[in-house]
Amino acid sequence: MDMTGTASAGGTASAPNSPSAPQGANGGEGAKIIGFGGSAMPHNIEAEQQLLGALLTNNEVYDRVASIINSGHFFDPVHRDIFEAAHSRIAKNLLASPVTLKAFLHDHAGLNELGGAAYLAKLAGAAISTYAVRDYAQLIYDLAIRRELIAVGHEIVGNATKGGMESDPGEQIVAAEQRLYTLSEQGKSETGFKSFLSAVTEAVQSANAAYQRDGGLAGISTGLIDLDKKIGGLHPSDLLILAGRPSMGKTSLATNIAYNIAKTFKKGIKPDGTEGAIEGGVVGFYSLEMSAEQLAARILSEAAEVPSEQIRKGDMTEEEFRRFIEAAKSLESCPLYIDDTPALPISQLAARARRLKRSVGLDVLIIDYLQLVRPASAKDSRVNEVSEITQGMKAIAKELNIPVIALSQLSRQVENREDKRPQLSDLRESGSIEQDADVVMFVFREEYYKEREKPGDHEIDKMAVWQEEMERLHAKAEVILGKQRHGPIGTVELSFEGRFTRFGNLVKPWQSDSRPEEY
Repeated sequence: MDMTGTASAGGTASAPNSPSAPQGANGGEGAKIIGFGGSAMPHNIEAEQQLLGALLTNNEVYDRVASIINSGHFFDPVHRDIFEAAHSRIAKNLLASPVTLKAFLHDHAGLNELGGAAYLAKLAGAAISTYAVRDYAQLIYDLAIRRELIAVGHEIVGNATKGGMESDPGEQIVAAEQRLYTLSEQGKSETGFKSFLSAVTEAVQSANAAYQRDGGLAGISTGLIDLDKKIGGLHPSDLLILAGRPSMGKTSLATNIAYNIAKTFKKGIKPDGTEGAIEGGVVGFYSLEMSAEQLAARILSEAAEVPSEQIRKGDMTEEEFRRFIEAAKSLESCPLYIDDTPALPISQLAARARRLKRSVGLDVLIIDYLQLVRPASAKDSRVNEVSEITQGMKAIAKELNIPVIALSQLSRQVENREDKRPQLSDLRESGSIEQDADVVMFVFREEYYKEREKPGDHEIDKMAVWQEEMERLHAKAEVILGKQRHGPIGTVELSFEGRFTRFGNLVKPWQSDSRPEEY
């Protein structure tokens, strides 16, 4: 479908007559609506004429409107070609005027129908002033977006009408949502150079946000003090990979972080004047491996301090059950949203995240886990599939301006080494994962491996050494930072309570009065 209509320049454009600035929903008196495929196509020829006239009179106008519109936003094909020709000249630091453009457009059928070079001269002569040129540009842009909306509507109707086995309604909905979201994001931010003053101001605001949080964070707190200090919290548009071997506690750490963020959520006015999370945040959790019920049981186990296996079996004392019910009541209003649909394609995952942000907000997205996400289409190799998935996750982080935490499995080669601590090369299909990630973290519990090295009861000396090692490692875990684009790498020690599948701050309040209480 040609969203700009079939009307040619000769059919819609009239000679400029110094119209006043268009007003109203459809552009005021100058706005014209023509029939197109059963739908009205909004446009404003006079606004286009005024903008082109000002541009041909003063080429400096181009810099003021280039960030708002391009040639594709013009309804009239002749105006579109005039603007494109002027743009080509101005981009080369050459003069774009009725005289210079005449040579480039002398054989343009539509322009000749309007009078050829005389029409260019009339455009320039009828331009009232350049002060309102940005208003004209914004009006032209708005009308172009409305035409695009009409085109998207026609496309949705056409695809839905076709039917057929190869046309899946779910995929059509995802495609339509993608088109509409892309359309809604157009023109929201001006690209290009920023002055150093502007960049410095943003840097100072970020530092001030960290200072206001007692020298802590510019990003969202994970609730784990030492981890926050190392990574500075969770930053918008970052992709964080949380990797580990089975039984290391990847999902437990992810649920702990999700719970810590959601339970501290407070809504208010942010420093930039917009409404949103001033503390904590709304969390979206894709649980592709566990059901929502199992994930909720883990979170309740941590909050109520009741072992998860007892919750699963219903084997609780009256005191434990009371704590369990109280924890469930306190979490009712917690902004934590779980999607446990298995084998989601990356396109569906992105569409659902957009929908969640649009409906209730979204500050952090967690995906458990990366290898269970499907690519949008089958690829010739698993490496290419994972590459598409990680690039899609990074795109979600940037598009929605939120941190995305993706869990990942590690290859078995870890088990063959003396030192079981993971490293970047242990990531499955590591090339694309470590390339696209801003932060790569590994969960490691040495206690898990040491427990399996228990000597026989008759080896008394070895047993004494083993018990000493187990005592040193008991209830401790490490988060190893293998990559951090904006900070140092290293190791963060955490406490781990296996009964409640809970990670915490290793230094307890009674050990140091200067440390905040554990959340």
